[in-house]
Amino acid sequence: MNFTEDNALVQTWVRVVKNGQYEKEQVPNIGNLRDIVNSVLEAKA
Repeated sequence: MNFTEDNALVQTWVRVVKNGQYEKEQVPNIGNLRDIVNSVLEAKA
C-alpha cells in the first residue's frame, strides 16, 4: 500500500509522534507509511 502526505493515517502518526506519544521507530512498517511519516516530520522540523 502506498501512502501520501494527505492520507489520514499518515497525518495521525505525524501528530502522535510530534506530541511525544510515540517514537518514530514505533510507526508501523506498512507499505511506505514509516518513510512518509518520517519525511513529513523532517519537512516540518
